[in-house]
Amino acid sequence: MRLEDKAVGALVGSAVGDAIGGAVEGWTPEQIRERHGGWVTGIVGPWFEDWRNARPIAPYHKGDGHITDDTLMTHALVEVYDERRTHLDAHAIAESFVPKLLDGKRWIPELETEALLLQRVFLAEKWLVARLHYGHIDPREAGVGNIVNCGAAMYVAPVGIANAGDPAGAYAEAIDLAGAHQSSYGREAAGVFAAAVAAAMIPGATARTAVEAALALAKDGTRQAVQSVVDAAGGLADWQEAIPVLRAAVEPFDTVGPHYRDQSLDARRPSRTKSIEELPVALGFVLVTDGDVRQAVLGGTNYGRDADSIASMAGAVTGALGGLAGVPADWAATVAEASRTDLEQPGRVMASVARDLHEADERRRQARAETMAALAR
Repeated sequence: MRLEDKAVGALVGSAVGDAIGGAVEGWTPEQIRERHGGWVTGIVGPWFEDWRNARPIAPYHKGDGHITDDTLMTHALVEVYDERRTHLDAHAIAESFVPKLLDGKRWIPELETEALLLQRVFLAEKWLVARLHYGHIDPREAGVGNIVNCGAAMYVAPVGIANAGDPAGAYAEAIDLAGAHQSSYGREAAGVFAAAVAAAMIPGATARTAVEAALALAKDGTRQAVQSVVDAAGGLADWQEAIPVLRAAVEPFDTVGPHYRDQSLDARRPSRTKSIEELPVALGFVLVTDGDVRQAVLGGTNYGRDADSIASMAGAVTGALGGLAGVPADWAATVAEASRTDLEQPGRVMASVARDLHEADERRRQARAETMAALAR
């Protein structure tokens, strides 16, 4: 059951990183240490006591072990894979994923109530509903015009599991389905992240082999940003020391700018020379910590800025490398209880889906081999 162990590890690691990083999202490392009296070393409470009113545009109870939209959307994608039992594309996002944003209430930990998933996701994710449900845009082109961010990348870890051991297949599938949501380097990041998870699923994979497999597939600014971070991570073995180094390495490719909540005028616009910040930095922490879930998540958390997505991506890759045993059990139990969510079941589902997809892929490969043999006579 090594496949199931790695799949569960990836999605539990992702959820734990999301929940821990979410408590400090948007702040700098210095602000985080001031607020919490030092480095964050585990699950902490919300930044503001009056979290409902502190930021009216985002009245969410982040912290206290609550998963965020990263995990909610990841689990929704797992549901789509479970229902369709096939490889996914942009049309599957329109036909099966978007309805999950609109239909049926589910428990939203950050809202502390049952609500539509649409009522929790942020603006770049609401785009899916506006463009696909109401606008009837071709799903393959619907991501064009959206804010270019990590919105698609943050929930494609299941694509890597579905294509376990096939980074190129994971990259292609994620690029296809992410076209319904993102364009430019936001879409590219989805492909590269899925590839990293697929590579981490290989027995005997290491932090280095997983990142190298993803880097080999990356294009344009995303490739340059990941390479810059990989180079900067060399020789580092401490996430605290790595934080300013990784930030400096990714900064030339990051459009958001130095002030995360006061973005530059060029922020999140399409470009072939830029990259999202979250994925390269997450992969950097995977390398710096040599694939240790706890340390990679803490690095992503204390890095600040989009900490939940960075820690979640780092947690997914390291969780796939080490399996469930690599994820701190106390973190996983607390997050599951606080979020009222079974964190392990999605991984078991994806392991089953991956087996079904592999069998279907083998049947197609065999059919084509027979066709080619017949054509060669």
